[in-house]
Amino acid sequence: MQSRWNDAEADRYREQFRAAGERLALRIYTSHLIGGDPDLVLHGGGNTSVKATARDLLGREIEVLHVKGSGADLGDLGPDGLPAVRLEPLRELRALTALTDEAMVSAVRAALLDSSARNPSVETLLHAFLPHVFVDHTHADAILALTDQPDGEALAREVFGEQVAILPWIMPGFPLAQAVAAAFEAAPDCRGIVLQKHGLFTFGDDARTSYERTIELVDLAERFCARRIGGRPAMLVGEPAPLPSAERRALLTRALPALRGAVAVAAETALGQRWRRVVCDARSTDDLAAFSAHGAAPALCAKGPITPDHVIRTKGSYLFVPRAEAARLDLCQRAVAGFAAGYERYYERAARRTGLPMIAPQPVVAVVEGAGLVAFGSTPKAARIAADIAEHTLRVKAAAHALGDYQPLDELELAEMEYWPLERRKLGTAATPPLLGQVAFVTGAAGAIGCGIVEALLAHGACVFATDLDGERLAVAAERAGGGDRLVTATGDLTDPARVAGLFDECTLAFGGVDCVVPNAGIAHVQQLAEMDPERFRAVLEVNTTATMLVLREAARVLRAQGTGGSVVLQASKNVFAPGAAFGAYSASKAAALQLARVAALEFAEFGVRVNAVNADAVFGDEQVPSQLWQEVGPGRMQARGLDAAGLQRFYRERSLLGVRVLPRHVGEAVAFFAAGLTPTTGAVLPVDGGLPEAFPR
Repeated sequence: MQSRWNDAEADRYREQFRAAGERLALRIYTSHLIGGDPDLVLHGGGNTSVKATARDLLGREIEVLHVKGSGADLGDLGPDGLPAVRLEPLRELRALTALTDEAMVSAVRAALLDSSARNPSVETLLHAFLPHVFVDHTHADAILALTDQPDGEALAREVFGEQVAILPWIMPGFPLAQAVAAAFEAAPDCRGIVLQKHGLFTFGDDARTSYERTIELVDLAERFCARRIGGRPAMLVGEPAPLPSAERRALLTRALPALRGAVAVAAETALGQRWRRVVCDARSTDDLAAFSAHGAAPALCAKGPITPDHVIRTKGSYLFVPRAEAARLDLCQRAVAGFAAGYERYYERAARRTGLPMIAPQPVVAVVEGAGLVAFGSTPKAARIAADIAEHTLRVKAAAHALGDYQPLDELELAEMEYWPLERRKLGTAATPPLLGQVAFVTGAAGAIGCGIVEALLAHGACVFATDLDGERLAVAAERAGGGDRLVTATGDLTDPARVAGLFDECTLAFGGVDCVVPNAGIAHVQQLAEMDPERFRAVLEVNTTATMLVLREAARVLRAQGTGGSVVLQASKNVFAPGAAFGAYSASKAAALQLARVAALEFAEFGVRVNAVNADAVFGDEQVPSQLWQEVGPGRMQARGLDAAGLQRFYRERSLLGVRVLPRHVGEAVAFFAAGLTPTTGAVLPVDGGLPEAFPR
């Protein structure tokens, strides 16, 4: 490991955070250096601090400690991520022989300079009790591989000699703060403190010294491990060989829906059974696939985490799924049930004594033999965090296995950490939107209605896989919709059966499967029947009807594989019920598509899927994302009625019973209603047209 300190970059931070003072500016800089290296910390792990001075309300200069806020991420924190606490009141706590967690949190919050600031780290007292200006704490992979061993202390001493003090695992909080301070006082010349099965603390009187001590000590551990192992662990280099890359992808496209369905939880509510679904993050790099194919993988997956800090994100152990079982829903359900039963036993043995209710017992990470790992979360971010941690965990477990005998923290101490209220507080609380955990597959997403559907589904918490033939328009619509990591786009010709299957596979690999399918793509052609061009008629049928059939066929494949029901919401048209002259191709194709949806309602009910349709009319969109249909048929309609564009929109608005403008988002909200499954409805058509009596569904 090499230092990434750069004098010019340090000067840039001094300038950028000049108002905060040089010490805090450099504390932010080295925090970013540490947080940007996943071999040191991951997703809110670790903490840093700096001691400085500030003025109180009376103008007096006082010593303060800027320490990482609980749950903040070292990789992107700013001054507000390092709340300031008065140092002297915290140092006085050193005289105590015991301090409850509640009293500790109260004392630390009472010392905040700004009472509205976020909670300081649970290790604030540790930073306060050490005399150094800068203190860094990491969960370095190499340190964990070294100390997650039966003889971890002896190995650490072999690597570091007297450069570090070595402590056994101690629960964070007041006891750890006391122990670290005492360890430094007993060895004042040490350059760091190793806490077994947890990580490394370094310190110094300037930012660079503290940071580079971390780098130097971790580098020593990395070099020792590499020498002792003889390179990379065999588990990570294909011994035995994992599946080839293409076969891994093919296995995951089959396995993810089954795993996702098995991990989902059905709950009874006042409105009937509802599913708590998850999205997936699948990783299939060569080394992860090699680990998953190794004979030692099942036993290592069953063992606890490399550092107990990870337990709140991934649980202690991972589910191991044999290749032959990975694509079978019944076998995945059996495996998940077995994992859950094992977790319940662990809770009874180790965690019930905490007095807290059991956390959901389903796995958060699964390792699929020969393919890699899969992490589950209610959002892509949650799944990604778990997958990042799991990826590093498997690599560290492989290294520790090669070093000797991987031995994590015992389960009693692990449960204390997993159910520790101060640790769980890091997860925060979040709203639960109605479509949280759902994955929607939307076609025709580049048009006005498609964009409105995507926006509504995202607003209600869903992940969306949006597809269209026109990549440029799709990019504009996607930028408009936003969605961040909950929106994935892809182009494709829906009249090509292979491409439709490929799009569903891409959706599966992106999110784990699909729950709501919205066949929305459509084209129009205006021509009297007496003059109809057969090729144009056939082209409209191909897009509006045949492509709908292909989408329904692939939807059935994935939805059935998951076993958690779902919804299909077809975009119908007013022309199904009230066709217009010269609109024969469009009206006939849409009527056929609606008939396919009604047949799907009959057939898909077998596996719990509700199939409904939205009947929209006169949805023009706007300049940024216009309706492609109205771009094609609008000029003719304007000419026939002697209207300009604004007049045409006014005409369609005023002809409805409600006299309102129908927006793309209105259609999207109708789709979201069906996706939420709030009513036991299937085979229905919901008009979103302002009220057109001639088009009332009948």
